[in-house]
Amino acid sequence: MSAAPRDTPDVLLVDDNDDLRYVLATVLSRQGYRIIEAADEPAAVDALRLHRPALVLSDLRLPTGDGLGVLRAAKELDPALPVILMTGYGAIEEAVTAVREGALDYLPKPVDHEHLLLMVSRAIEQRRLVTENLLLKEALGSRHGAPTIIGEHPVLLDVLKSLRRVAPTETTVLLGGESGTGKELFARALHAHGDRADGPFVAINCAAIPETLLESELFGHEKGAFTGAYARKPGKFEVAHGGTLFLDEIGEMPVNLQAKVLRVLESRSFERVGSNTTLHVDVRLVAATNRDLRAAVAERRFREDLFFRLSVFPITIPPLRERASDVPILARHFVERFAREQNKRPPHLSMTAVEALERHAWPGNVRELQNCIERAVILAEGDTIHAPQLNLGAGEIVRDAPVAPPRDPWDDIDLSGTLPEASRRVLMEVERRKIAQALEDARWDHARASAALQIPPRLLLARIRDFKLAPKT
Repeated sequence: MSAAPRDTPDVLLVDDNDDLRYVLATVLSRQGYRIIEAADEPAAVDALRLHRPALVLSDLRLPTGDGLGVLRAAKELDPALPVILMTGYGAIEEAVTAVREGALDYLPKPVDHEHLLLMVSRAIEQRRLVTENLLLKEALGSRHGAPTIIGEHPVLLDVLKSLRRVAPTETTVLLGGESGTGKELFARALHAHGDRADGPFVAINCAAIPETLLESELFGHEKGAFTGAYARKPGKFEVAHGGTLFLDEIGEMPVNLQAKVLRVLESRSFERVGSNTTLHVDVRLVAATNRDLRAAVAERRFREDLFFRLSVFPITIPPLRERASDVPILARHFVERFAREQNKRPPHLSMTAVEALERHAWPGNVRELQNCIERAVILAEGDTIHAPQLNLGAGEIVRDAPVAPPRDPWDDIDLSGTLPEASRRVLMEVERRKIAQALEDARWDHARASAALQIPPRLLLARIRDFKLAPKT
């Protein structure tokens, strides 16, 4: 049986059969759902406006109005609200119409309770993830030009949650993660969503500046402090006053400078190179590293006191291979971005291109994917990017299948024997027509059709074979 939801979502149950409504309400309430009941379309519309449920479960045939009316009212109120319609066998055309108009799924009568709980649980979870992602993106992207962080994988959403919670504080944050995961992007989002968003965001890569110059870059110098110091120069700490200083690759910082950074963190003061005058600054520090700083501490290459001062609130940004289901989403985002920059019409990613992207290991993470797509957009001829234009090395394609791929909603429905034969035929026919329509709308572009259906390209190919679908001649 399906697991109980983590919270207590409201489910609007619409059916004119009092006995059936009582049974379904009992089944759902035992799993922790709060049930709102309605017997017809007008009552359902009133309940929608009053209660704002997380899911609507409605019979298609109602004494006043119908399930399609309930569906339309729900979508008008909230386009993301999932609606599941129930009906007896023999209403295939109405099922197809409902799916086209935005119904999440179709439930045949007599209702199988296990099937019902599975569908409701999946719909509630999908609703939760979509809502959570929208809220996080709005929170992190609506203020002060914060960067947009692309992705919907739960592991990324957990990172964004942590980011949102710590952003309004003054706490020092240590961002960990492999090279290319976008640590500076997350640092900018942290700054933009905090109370210092109106102040400067200053970034410095500790690995990109020679040791002899890094101290001057951080703390500034006075005229004549060393050969070539022809004028006074403020350092990054001064420039970042009132805002955020981002120290990227802090694990590469020389030990002697680590002590000076620790002093700034503890006393908010420092001296420029060649000066005895103490300067005071108000800076929030965000650091990042792709190294294991604990190991560096053990090897005496990084100060233990600075490590503990920096890692008050550590956040690890996941590598792209751990959120592989975000790869097609990121790829399409980059396609649109680079096509716009090149004044081109955004090309489509072919099915084979999407499969190649999903199978690639991405050792360079998001940065590697970005470079790959920029190159492919330049090389694309016509309106499609094909796998060869991605130029992915065959030796680096290490996965046989994408990690945690998006699931086809019908995969969670056992059509092999748990449902009555008539119910199985209804579901399979609805699925066949939905896929056929998506293929026609996409002119049989498999990549576009799979994106519209929100299923992996390989699963789409399997469905095409299963249903013996072919383009109309």
